[in-house]
Amino acid sequence: MTDRPRILVVEDDRRLARMLADLLKSEGYLVTLAFDGQRALHEGLTQPFDVLLLDRGLPAIEGLDVLTRLRSRGVLTPALILSALGNAADRVEGLDRGAEDYMAKPFDIDELLARLRALRRRNISRVPVLPVPGGTLDTTGRTVTTDAGDVVLLSDREGALLEHLARRPGQVFPRADLLESVFPDADDDGVVDTYVHYLRRKLGKEAVLTVRGIGYRLGART
Repeated sequence: MTDRPRILVVEDDRRLARMLADLLKSEGYLVTLAFDGQRALHEGLTQPFDVLLLDRGLPAIEGLDVLTRLRSRGVLTPALILSALGNAADRVEGLDRGAEDYMAKPFDIDELLARLRALRRRNISRVPVLPVPGGTLDTTGRTVTTDAGDVVLLSDREGALLEHLARRPGQVFPRADLLESVFPDADDDGVVDTYVHYLRRKLGKEAVLTVRGIGYRLGART
């Protein structure tokens, strides 16, 4: 596990993308690059990031469409759009489509870094509430408020597992991945099965679904 912030850089200009990657690595970021919208969507849905840096004019899927799809799947990672489309109407569209910030190219490096730091601080300080089957999860209080208004208390490990699944609601997680991400101090993936059982006992058997031969995913909201 690492405390270094993770950033997804989505930019189809490969020279610029690699320049940004080198710059951000020198600032302590762990950088994942995507050169088209399809890859960006895949990375955003399957990996946790602290911040997203998105271009707009991407091959396969336009940058704002990538962001809209991520938001619709429950990915709340703060996003900064970095685009040559920089007039007022473009900025308004970007912010309305789910971006937290918007910068036009060409850009000032120091300003870009400062804005990314601000987004990271905002992400750390906010209290996200995530949709889960039958209710919503308060990731700070480790509670689930059911659609009927009942409050279910979770242990720290139960809450961490449910949050991990809820942040990528369409993804199937192998047991080994859940063991590494949620239970790094354990050495037997049986602990994953145990805490899935605990969640099902508290929230219902459809809260976490088994995908035979692979692992687990969040159940669907009804």
